[in-house]
Amino acid sequence: MSVSSMTGFARENGVTVFNDKKQCSWFFELKSVNGKSLDVKTKLPSYVDSLSMFVKNEAANYFARGSLSVYLEVDFDKNNEIVFNEELLKQLVEKAIKIYEENSDKLSKPSVSEMLALKGVAEVADNVLNEDETALLINDLQKGFQKACDALLLARQAEGEKICLALKDILNKISVNVSKIEQKAETLPQMLKERLTAQIKELLGSEVQVSEDRLAQEVCLYVARADIREEIDRLKAHIQTAFNLLDSGEAVGRRLDFLCQELNREANTTCSKSCDIEITNLGMELKTLIEQFREQVQNME
Repeated sequence: MSVSSMTGFARENGVTVFNDKKQCSWFFELKSVNGKSLDVKTKLPSYVDSLSMFVKNEAANYFARGSLSVYLEVDFDKNNEIVFNEELLKQLVEKAIKIYEENSDKLSKPSVSEMLALKGVAEVADNVLNEDETALLINDLQKGFQKACDALLLARQAEGEKICLALKDILNKISVNVSKIEQKAETLPQMLKERLTAQIKELLGSEVQVSEDRLAQEVCLYVARADIREEIDRLKAHIQTAFNLLDSGEAVGRRLDFLCQELNREANTTCSKSCDIEITNLGMELKTLIEQFREQVQNME
């Protein structure tokens, strides 16, 4: 299994044949975008409403997250005959004639076209399915939806592979940045000692001598306040965890999103502890890279 994006599109076409004179063509369109959890929205013809529950349950077998829109269109053979409800038409005609005769001075004569346009009087046979035909259509649609899900899954995985490569590239940049911070942090004690010595001479003059022990104590105090070794270690651990998750082939979007928060927390602490402009600048660059990483993670399942 490969990592997957939450965005994708798929279309599946099919034909259901009922008999020599009656058939229909249909197609599914599946569109998937980002979502905190799996949310399936369906738009189906009323005569196959029973398919809705199957669609939602089956989608959950394929996908863990994402907002999924399922659209189904069914087109019947236009050569099919028209079915008349003669009993309903007879009742309507009788009623219309009676109303006209009682109000002939106010109403115009009812026309045939008006009678036929009334709901339920005439229906195209393509929309009239018996129980067996409905079962056959739903069976074909279920198979078609599964094929559409297969296609959407492949599309999401293909997009996921691209995102995965982008995430690993960003992680490598983050790793390089952390290494630079670590190298700079190693020179911090000596830099602080030289800076403190220069400040003492500037304030007290060169004639005042400060013992090495006293200077060492002050340097240790400064270093302790600016110590970012724990943050660096945690950043390294989080980076390795992110690489492991991307290689796991599982739905890791939520865990990577949480990891972004942890990376950002360590970057913020690093910047707040910094007493060196280069470390501060590297920390700000690190925060930018983490934000780029987070933006890409939002698309991961």
